This record gives sequence, structure tokens and C-alpha cells, in this order.
Amino acid sequence: MRHSSTSVLGSSLVAAAFVLTACTGGGGNGNGGDGAAEAEGPQTLTVWHYFAEDAQVELMEAYKDKFESANDGVTVDNVYIPYDQMNSRLVNAAGAGEGPDIAVFNGAETSVLALGGALAPLDDYWSGFADADLVQDSVLHSMDDELYAVQGYVNLLGLWYNAEILQELGLEAPTTMDELEDAMAEAEDAGYRGITVSGLPNSQGEWQAYPVLSDAGFNYENLDEAALTSALTRVATWVDEGWLSQEAVTWDQTVPFQEFSAGETAFAINGNWQRGNAAADADFEYGVVALPLSDTGGVYLGGEGQGIGINSANPDLAWQYLEQTYLDSEGQLMALETVGSLPSREDAAENELVTEDEILAPFSETVARFGANYPDPVVPPEAVGDLQVGMGQAWSAVIGKQKSPEDAAADIIATLEGLLD
Repeated sequence: MRHSSTSVLGSSLVAAAFVLTACTGGGGNGNGGDGAAEAEGPQTLTVWHYFAEDAQVELMEAYKDKFESANDGVTVDNVYIPYDQMNSRLVNAAGAGEGPDIAVFNGAETSVLALGGALAPLDDYWSGFADADLVQDSVLHSMDDELYAVQGYVNLLGLWYNAEILQELGLEAPTTMDELEDAMAEAEDAGYRGITVSGLPNSQGEWQAYPVLSDAGFNYENLDEAALTSALTRVATWVDEGWLSQEAVTWDQTVPFQEFSAGETAFAINGNWQRGNAAADADFEYGVVALPLSDTGGVYLGGEGQGIGINSANPDLAWQYLEQTYLDSEGQLMALETVGSLPSREDAAENELVTEDEILAPFSETVARFGANYPDPVVPPEAVGDLQVGMGQAWSAVIGKQKSPEDAAADIIATLEGLLD
């Protein structure tokens, strides 16, 4: 999808065939409320996002309605950009003096977009934000001591399970990776599928791989080739045993959950944001537990970053949108109820909608037990893109049987040594 600050802004930009033009009106004054919009007359804010799942699209529309209702004369235009095109289109548009007012993107890729000149610094807005102290520091994305993106929520991976399949087999939800593999084997023997994951050769693949890699003792501070080989051998075994389909190399995180929701698969390593989709699509009893990792295991605390486009004609109004949607307590609870995303504000995170939810509680447990910064702070900002793509490619190559675990580990270790030196 992208490489690093230089290569992404090379190959991926060449791949982008056209640039989207932002539809923006006159600049707002940032004072909030109806008066700001009325004083400037009709205005349009353009929001670029990559959401295709129904619940996520519903949330974008809910934010649109919330902001338009509070600000007469303002229209919010939500524009879908495919995930694998978002970075290149943002950077291309910035170079052409165009682009959205607001961008919603993979928060871990903030440095890629900032290095590409696509985002405006947010420091002045953040320093004036009355509720800044309520927002977790882990959701602030800076580069060179300048803030470029915030997150209105936290997303992470857990282990979804089909409770009816486990009950039929007389099994409990697994608490270790060995128990998970034993359960997958029994499910396969009974005519079910074992597990679904994303095997894309990009940052989504690296995101999906990290818990398995770290469970085996691998991390980016300690480039242990033996530990990495062990982790990749584990997932190769899943494919060899028929528990995981090789088709996973073409699956983003949407397709694996659709496969799980069809009811013939025992497990899915997927996110809290699937709660709404599970309720709508899964015609069976299901549950979630924390990923059954070892003491070295880690789960990325990710989610979408929200930033202001560098060429926004309405930067004050764009920030007003962020304050009243993603960074607002009510707005964060809307994301919780609609999608299942965990709030990044302390007051919203303490709401009973989080603490008493059977699906969200295991994700909250995961944050405490296994939560890991995303991206890893040891990775230089200019290397984030290449590292994510490189590891995603290694993960995908093993699932797709293009490389052995040993070869994939050796190749990516050589790449990582150069990136992290």
C-alpha cells in the first residue's frame, strides 16, 4: 500500500491516477455554534474516509447529521476513498493545492502523511481545547514535536468465537495459543472452518500479525530471527492444517469477519469495531475473549486518526467539526454504540456502556494486559511505512505459501535492520 516517507511518496503516488478536489467554502472563525456558520453563509466541509462497513458508514452519517444540526448553513460531504489509496491521494492532492478539510485515516500512518505535507499542525487548536486533559496521550500523533492527528477512539484486536460451535464440541473459549489450535483442529474435524484473519501484504497485515509475532517473543526492539520464524511457522501450520484459508492474503479486515458471521467458522481474530456488524449479521450465539497470548504478547492500540487537510479553506470550522464529533463525549459514545469503538476520553470510557458490555469488556481487559503503542515508538517516523509494509508482506507471503517461514523471517529481518539502524 505504501512504503516509507520516500518510497511511498514515490511508487504509491505514481500509482494514483487522479486527484480528488475538495469542495470547500469560506473559512470559519472557530468560535463554534450556529453563529460561525451563519456569519460566513453556506459552507461545505469535505471529509475523506475509507470506511466501507455498514456500521462505520452509519457513524460517518451520524457525525454529519450531528454537526449539520448544530451549525446552520454547514454541509458535511463524506467522501469514500479506498483504504489502499488514501495516503497517495492525500499527498497528491496536497501537492496540487487541493484536498479535504478533514482526513480520517490509519492513525499509525500520521508520520507518512505529515512527511508528505498532507496534514496541517494541530498544536494551536489542541492548546485551546478545553477537554484536552481528558484525552489519552496514546491517541495523539506527533512528528518533530508537532501534533498532526488525534483519535476519537481506540480500536484493537480480540478473539471472537462461535459459541454454538464450541458448545457442540464441548469446548471453552481458549486461554492459550495451544488451546486455540486444539480447538481449531476439533472444529475442522467436525466440518467447520478454524479461523479467519487478514493476510494482506500491507499495514493491515502487520497489524494483524503483531499479536502472533509478539506472543513468540518478537518485537522491533529485539529483532530475534528465531522468535520471528517460530511465529511465522505457527501461522503456516494454520494454513497447512486447513484451519486458515490461503485466500486470507486477499482479505482486509472486513472480509474475514463476514466469513465468521456466516456461521461456519469457529474463530476470528478481529476488532471491537465489528460489534455492530456481529449484531446485524451473525445469526448465532457468539462471544469475545482477550487474545490468548503469552507474557510477551502485545496488541496494538490503534484506530483512525483525524486531521485537518493542509489546504483546507475552513481549518477553524474543520477543527470545530472534530471538537463536536470525534472529540466530544457524546460523539465518542455514538462511536461506541454504532461501531463498538472504545472512547479515548476518560469520562466516556468510564460510561456504563463500556464497563457493562459483554463484548467490549474483553477488549478493555486486553488494553490493560496486552496494550501496545501503535506504531512502536522505537520505529523512526520515516521508517514506519516501509516497516509496516515489509512485515505485512512477510506475513502474507507465508500465508500464501510464497515463502517458507524461515526465508520470510530472514528477508524481513535484513530489511528491518536497515530501517531501524
